Amino acid sequence: MEIATSFLFPPPPSILVNTMTVVGLAALPVMVLSEVRGNNLKYSKFNNNNASLSSSSSSSQKQRFSSVSSRTGMLCLYTPAFLAASASFFLAPSQNLRFLLLKSALSLHFFKRIFEVLFIHKYSGEMASDAAFTISSGYFSSAALVLYSQSFTPGLPGPGLDLKFYGVVMFVVGIVGNMYHHVLLAKLRKEGEGGGKKEYKIPKGGLFGEVICPHYMFEILVFWGFFMISQTIYSMSLAMSTTFYLVGRSYATRRWYLSKFDDFPKHIKALIPFVF
Repeated sequence: MEIATSFLFPPPPSILVNTMTVVGLAALPVMVLSEVRGNNLKYSKFNNNNASLSSSSSSSQKQRFSSVSSRTGMLCLYTPAFLAASASFFLAPSQNLRFLLLKSALSLHFFKRIFEVLFIHKYSGEMASDAAFTISSGYFSSAALVLYSQSFTPGLPGPGLDLKFYGVVMFVVGIVGNMYHHVLLAKLRKEGEGGGKKEYKIPKGGLFGEVICPHYMFEILVFWGFFMISQTIYSMSLAMSTTFYLVGRSYATRRWYLSKFDDFPKHIKALIPFVF
């Protein structure tokens, strides 16, 4: 407990936040195993009901769920969370520097995501509506709960180890690296190709020569930046949840590329250069 209080605020007096923290931590192994076993959330290259990984159940899933356009689905993913983060400046005004940094980081992160959807990413096909609803609800509730949990901290003695400025640096590195590799992915699509059938290519440039999902690696840095700025138990559980999910997703993504491309370089890892 003494070690935890050196870098964490005490748990807030909120049954909701503490319950969601426990639920998030308990779900960590499920997040990894679900993606690794092929039960992937149906978006991006896994939207086709995982035909290559779980063909036996794809037809029934396709009949059960409706779809929306990929761009619409992605906008639905990020817009509620952006509105929640932006509204916090007015609904929970505070002069506390840590709280202001957290609000700003969350707002910037989801604004960037919306900007990418509108102006950078090229889309084709559709996104399963149940996946859009699930992910959108997760982003919205996570953003709201991170901010709600933080609202209990102003006026409390800060953790012995103040990580907020290190968190800002980690957040900036993560958001810049994530966007840079998203731009590289978008450049794989030829001009005008966004409206037709999507043809995947092996990504090149940046860290794609070492890992197939460098954008996920930088996304993880973003969420650990949130935690270091916030230093609450809930933000730590959110960072851990994001990490575990993207570990599983990157593993599934590398397996997908190996199954689709005979010339996929075997030395390219999933998420962490030279390691995994």
